Amino acid sequence: MSNAKLVAESGKILDVAAKDAPLTVRGLTVSYGNKPAVFSVDASIPAGSMTAIIGPNGAGKSTFLKGALGIVPRLSGEVRIFGKLFEDARDRVAYVPQRASVDWDFPARVIDVVLMGLYGSVGLFRLWRARHREQAMDCLKRVGMVDFADRQIGQLSGGQQQRVFLARALAQNAEFYLLDEPFAGVDAATERAIVSVLKELKAEGRTVVCVHHDLSTVAEYFDRVLLINVRRIAEGPVKTTFTAENLQETYGGRLATTHIDELHLA
Repeated sequence: MSNAKLVAESGKILDVAAKDAPLTVRGLTVSYGNKPAVFSVDASIPAGSMTAIIGPNGAGKSTFLKGALGIVPRLSGEVRIFGKLFEDARDRVAYVPQRASVDWDFPARVIDVVLMGLYGSVGLFRLWRARHREQAMDCLKRVGMVDFADRQIGQLSGGQQQRVFLARALAQNAEFYLLDEPFAGVDAATERAIVSVLKELKAEGRTVVCVHHDLSTVAEYFDRVLLINVRRIAEGPVKTTFTAENLQETYGGRLATTHIDELHLA
């Protein structure tokens, strides 16, 4: 078979995969000024998976998510959500940003924040009904925050705020959940609560992607990894991809041997 035919056939295979994959990215490049934060990254997130995006600080992990969702402009690259442009699949996606990027002084109650997740189905200017509040309360119950429904969000701890934003994402009833550092700055109880909810979503057939920093919990929490350091280093199942070799390449050889040994890698 000629090279041209091989390229054409591989393109067809990718197109078929993209129709089913919650996220397919080809050649994603995002630049801040003259320096690329993400350079020509390819990725494909399969349905029903739970994927950790791993890499050192400044590696472009959060930028990858924002670029894929169009939150920051892409210099180049093609992105498909369930085979469609993000604008055509927006209602199938829920995004939880970094807690540090949210204005927590905004005068809103916890229940109001969660109800925002229902805008897609209710509409921006429609009145909330009792059933909508019940839906929001059910989401708060899942994250252990039902007793805080009428509390101002600025009065919550960091971990509680993160739970509220996860509850808002649950209210969207999405198929694909993307979370940017959901475990950053939270206590152990909150981390366990969040992981439990995310695993429930996976068990329901939903797809989860998290920017994650703690290498020691990757194998426990996730079944797939995407290793990034500006460019893609590796992607695949944790059992075959979360290896010492790939980690050292991702972190530029800066991980101590003792740290690698503690991870009990395959």
